[in-house]
This record gives sequence, structure tokens and C-alpha cells, in this order.
Amino acid sequence: MQKESIRWGILGTAKIAVKSVIPGFMRAKYSVITAIASRNGEKARSVADQFGIPQSYGSYEDLLEDQNVDAVYIPLPNHLHVEWSKKCLEAGKHVLCEKPMALRGSDILELIEVRDRRGLKISEAFMVHTHPQWARARSIVKGQRFGQLRAVQGFFSYYNTDTGNIRNKYPSDEGGGALWDIGCYPVHTSRFMFDEEPTRVICNLEKDPEMKIDRLNSAILEFPSGQATFISATQIVPWQRMIFFGERQRLEIEIPFNQPPDLPARLFLDKAGDIRLKPEHILIPPSNQYSVQADEFSLAILKDHEVAVPLENTLANTAVLEALFRSAISGSWEIPSKGEK
Repeated sequence: MQKESIRWGILGTAKIAVKSVIPGFMRAKYSVITAIASRNGEKARSVADQFGIPQSYGSYEDLLEDQNVDAVYIPLPNHLHVEWSKKCLEAGKHVLCEKPMALRGSDILELIEVRDRRGLKISEAFMVHTHPQWARARSIVKGQRFGQLRAVQGFFSYYNTDTGNIRNKYPSDEGGGALWDIGCYPVHTSRFMFDEEPTRVICNLEKDPEMKIDRLNSAILEFPSGQATFISATQIVPWQRMIFFGERQRLEIEIPFNQPPDLPARLFLDKAGDIRLKPEHILIPPSNQYSVQADEFSLAILKDHEVAVPLENTLANTAVLEALFRSAISGSWEIPSKGEK
């Protein structure tokens, strides 16, 4: 008899897990959380009680031994993603890991080897990839009326100077800072919409003098069909937009990356003609992107089909981010390389 849902374990009690992911999973149709772990047993128990999760553990290893867990969601700090993704796979668990999954392409190649050897599903948790507003946006951009996509503009920022915050605790080369935390989104979505890989990239980057994280960066990605430019920042006014320019139309996503689940998403579509005219407003019904992501991954397991963001996609995204960091040092264009073992 085929299973009707996937039993999930949560590896850690990070803010994103407690505020966004777990509530989203609780609303999912094919996903049920059966266990949560923390290095602090009391904290794990507290979160379990808060959400009615049956089992809590005071160590990650104990959760991986739980036979009632089919898949694991990993919200740990960036530099721990590869280590615990490997451990989960080796323990026979499918893996959904927060972005960025790795800081080096060579690590992704190692994860691909473990994935293939163990025959399990693993995906980088770019929840925007499966959100209905992005599905609609992609269908518009790929439509004949839009014309060839030629340019992308992106912006993603927030304000956070807390030295105790996990995003500021680690220097940029260990996964901290703006480019790894939020710059990865316009990289991923530009690639998603162009349906191509950039041939070369260039980046200007400013670091916080004390925390050693990149706090402001601007980038250009050159694709075979056009260019993408974006800014990501962690110490300026919060804002986000993604805008796509075709030969005949322009599409803007109002809240591209953390659309509130209780509000309809809005796309703005300008058609060829007078730029003074108001754009068409396209409303997408409210959707919890974490619920959608959980069920997409669970169904990939249940029906044995490809996950939304396979490791090969992650490898390409990581290659672009690595090249952007190299460019910030060299001051020149850099070519993304998918790494070697």
C-alpha cells in the first residue's frame, strides 16, 4: 500500500524554521512533522510542545536514528549544511536543506555522489521556485507576447546590524553576509527566468569593517540572451523587487521572495506602448510558499519524480556565487566554474 504522506524531522530550531517553515509544513497535505531536534533538549521540547510535534531530541544524531522520520529539513547555519546533508543521506533520510546548500561547488559534487549512491532525494530550499506567482511569471515571460527576455533587474535588502545574529557572526568566506544570504535569490531567479546559465559575471562588494561580512554588493550577470543586474544589502532599508524586460513587455513582481501567505501576490505587466499608461495588475491567490515547497518535495518522494531544485541546479547557482566573490577580489569579469573533485 502506497504511503499518503511523508514524515518529516526538523534538524534545528532556527528562527526561519519556527516562524515560517514549521507553520507552513503544518498546513501541507502530504507532509507531517513527526520529530524535531536541537542541541538544547529543552528548546527542542518547547518547540515540539508549541506545534504539537510528537517527538523531540537533544541531539541531531538521535533524530537521524528515528525510524519514523522519512525526510529531514535542515535550517542550520550555512557552513553546516553540507556536513549534515551528508549525514542525513547516509542515515537513509531524504533532505530539504536551506539555501545556500554549500559554499563550494566541489561540496555539491560530493553530495551528488552520496545522493546517487544512496538513491535518495535532496533539494536546496529555494521556496520561491515553486510559488504560484513565480510559475505565473515564468509563463508570461516565456509567452510569445512578451518577446525575448533581454534584461533583469533585482533588488533585495534588509537592515540588520546585530553582531549576535547568525548572518553577521560568520565572515563572508564562511557563509555570512548579503550575497550568500539574499543575493543567491536574484541569481537563482534570473537563471530560472532566462532558462540559461551566465557566461561571465562581475561584482562590486562592500564589507562591514568590524563583522567582516559583505553588507552591500552589486552584480552583473551576462547571459547568452541578455543581462541581469541586482543589488543585495543587509544594512539599508528593507526592499525587494524583480523586474523582467522583454522585447515587447515588462513584468514586475512586487514581493518576489517572501510574499505574505495571507495576501494575494501582485504582478505588474506593461505592454508595448505608452509608458505613461498604468500596468495591468495580475493577482495571484494567497499561498503559503513553505506549504507548497513541502508538498512538492514530499510528492517527489511519494511519486519518485525529480525535485524542484535538484543538486545540478544548486551546483550551477553556487558556481555563479563563487565567481561573484572572485570578481569582487579581482575587479574583473569572472567565468562561473562548476568545480572539480
